[in-house]
Amino acid sequence: MNEQRPFPEAGPRELPTTQAADGLPRYAWTLEQFDQLSDLGVFGEDDRIELIEGELVPMQSKGTRHERMKTKLLNWFGRRLPETLELAVKLGWRPRDGVYIEPDLLICEATASPALVPPNRVLLAIEVAGSSLAYDLGRKAQLYASLGVRDYWVIDAATLDTRVFRDPSPDGYVSQTTCTADLVLTPFLLPDLSLTLRSLDLG
Repeated sequence: MNEQRPFPEAGPRELPTTQAADGLPRYAWTLEQFDQLSDLGVFGEDDRIELIEGELVPMQSKGTRHERMKTKLLNWFGRRLPETLELAVKLGWRPRDGVYIEPDLLICEATASPALVPPNRVLLAIEVAGSSLAYDLGRKAQLYASLGVRDYWVIDAATLDTRVFRDPSPDGYVSQTTCTADLVLTPFLLPDLSLTLRSLDLG
């Protein structure tokens, strides 16, 4: 039987830590420990938890407009993508240790295991934001930039404005542009897949 790596325990041994906004250290969770928590049923079936650089982050619930937009995008891209590409929704993506995130949509080169696709093979990552807008524009954008994701969109579900992030660096995205719902959005690495969000007709 495979031995499980123990959870962090109090004691003198050195363990990785993170530092929250209050300046106090936090124990940093690994992906292996995160999976153990899931297997033990610590998270409920409806819980949405991400692991951001070793920290467990509860995600806020999604509204109906968010779900409609995500479904419209899924259908629109799904009908147009070539077979050489993968379109993942609600993917539990594990780009590196200490990180488990669930992008609303992720387009990448086709692979046997999309959950483990390297960031340099991601062609477009999209988050549809309601109450999570500040988080997706802030900490989540910083994470995607540090991973090297070359094209990251945050769509405001209320206004349909889209913040487009490009040119990733360890300090964040160099390029940030806001597009209204009537403007044409063109994926940087998929130039044949241009669209306007207004044309999706959310009702």
